[in-house]
Amino acid sequence: MPDTSTGSDTGTGSTRRGTARPSRRAVLAATAGVTAALTVPTAAGAADGDRRLRALISRMTLEEKVGQLFVTRVYGHSATAPDQADIDTNLKELGVRTAAELIAKYRVGGIIYFAWAHNTRDPRQIADLSDGIQRASLDQPRGLPVLISTDQEHGAVCRIGRPATLLPGAMAIGAGRSRSDARTLGRISGAELRAMGVHQDYAPDADVNVNPANPVIGVRSFGADPDAVAALVAAEVSGCQSAGVAATAKHFPGHGDTSVDSHYGFPVITHSRELWERLDAVPFRAAIRAGVDSVMTGHIQFPALDGSGDPATLSRPVLTGILREELGYDGVVITDSLGMQGVRTKYGDDRVPVLALKAGVDQLLNPPSLDVAWNAVLTAVRNGELTEERLDESILRILRLKARRGVLDHPWASPDRIGRTVGTKAHLAAADRIAERTTTLLVNEGGTLPFDPRREQRVLVVGADPASPSGTTGPPTGVLAAALTELGFAATALSTGTAPSAATVDKAVAAAGNADAVVVATYNVTAGSSQRTLVDRLLATGRPVAVVAVRNPYDIAQLPAVRACLATYCWTDVELRAAARVLAGRVAPRGRLPVPVRRADDPARELYPIGHGLTY
Repeated sequence: MPDTSTGSDTGTGSTRRGTARPSRRAVLAATAGVTAALTVPTAAGAADGDRRLRALISRMTLEEKVGQLFVTRVYGHSATAPDQADIDTNLKELGVRTAAELIAKYRVGGIIYFAWAHNTRDPRQIADLSDGIQRASLDQPRGLPVLISTDQEHGAVCRIGRPATLLPGAMAIGAGRSRSDARTLGRISGAELRAMGVHQDYAPDADVNVNPANPVIGVRSFGADPDAVAALVAAEVSGCQSAGVAATAKHFPGHGDTSVDSHYGFPVITHSRELWERLDAVPFRAAIRAGVDSVMTGHIQFPALDGSGDPATLSRPVLTGILREELGYDGVVITDSLGMQGVRTKYGDDRVPVLALKAGVDQLLNPPSLDVAWNAVLTAVRNGELTEERLDESILRILRLKARRGVLDHPWASPDRIGRTVGTKAHLAAADRIAERTTTLLVNEGGTLPFDPRREQRVLVVGADPASPSGTTGPPTGVLAAALTELGFAATALSTGTAPSAATVDKAVAAAGNADAVVVATYNVTAGSSQRTLVDRLLATGRPVAVVAVRNPYDIAQLPAVRACLATYCWTDVELRAAARVLAGRVAPRGRLPVPVRRADDPARELYPIGHGLTY
């Protein structure tokens, strides 16, 4: 296990690269012993820890209390000296120039990192940004450490890319069916995040993906079997939190059966209460039993749980009645991004944060206008709609989380450990081994696979090249071709896209004439997709053809003539390299479907059930 400790703090103003850190002893004297007290398995120990945290809360101004509830984006690679373009964007969207000014103005309790906000260039820069944010906060009167978070799900959603370790995504882990691998994923991811000064990860996804048309969850889910999903969710939570990073189960009460993306619309889940208990609730119960630090809400309407028409994020029956009271969860509840359309459809941006707090939320994530949202909460307290005591309840939960994960005692990154923790050979090798256990062979008629470089020396790799997930090399055809070349083939790549034109198909067919075998990367093939035409035309050449479904495993239902098909569940480098090793016979395929694949001509019937998977 990698060294994930955060080092010691003498309390006398330790330095890094010549920059003095505020003395933790001076700034957080009131928290002395809080972490130890909260980890003592006695009511007395917990009560003692709470008393000290309540003392911190009692010294906050109302404005500081409001700020503690918010987690927001901020643009730039530095807390004090971002690029001019990021200063301009910060001024436009947040009314401040830098992260340091943001903290001074709003006293926010959390900041979320995004690649598109230019927060995540490389591990040492991220560590510098994290420490700059902490210095800016601790320099304030009664300043507290900031809870820094990101979406490091792995697979399709990853905010921090290479050279950090990028592991297989959730549905790939579901295909591997290994709780040990899920735990290892959480531990490696958590250790690397903590070294860079990130304390909260918005993972794992606890949704049970039972809708093949789900546009927003899909391969981000471990699968369609609630018990299997529950086991893997609990394992990843355990691994992540063992490395000192708060895990987050999302998106409560369950986002797995929708055909609407809540970023752009307002999904409605039509499950009965009984079905919800058997399906959606199971992984969240497991996460709670595993001690998950935070639960993220979904911007979904769930009439069987709340008939008001409100999204779950704003529903007191869902968040307080079910999550808090029925499931017994007393950890931190965080909203999904408040900039998403699903939560903005019914109410204005000034009402959403207030209603979320009234529903039972603790952290308000990334409102479209921080100024509007912050002032709305402040006004709601001043006019009596919200009480200051209600804010104190949420702040206490947030401070408990910060104490439990060591953030109050030592919020700093560990730059001296980055080289020994982030993207190490051991972590990268573990990612490769895990990926090899996930690649799923769906079809292999006539022993088409594995390919042999003595027989199929010249391999043409064609197909879809979707935008690569954050921080991976890409494009998929290029990664596959390079990996096959390293394995002894003479492989060439020809990108044909997700909607190849007739001319592009002709070009691919002509290129196949000079190849001994063809690999086709497919991406979300539909009935009307010209990817089907590409595959059919390549099959007609008589060359051996292997399809690699690089996202959803459902592609095979649209490709009935295919004689060999692999599913990778994502198009990140680690999964594509594993697929290449399977294509070449260097490793045997071991993954099994974590979701059923239904027939294209009769969706009521299964083409391949959960658990299907061939091997050599």
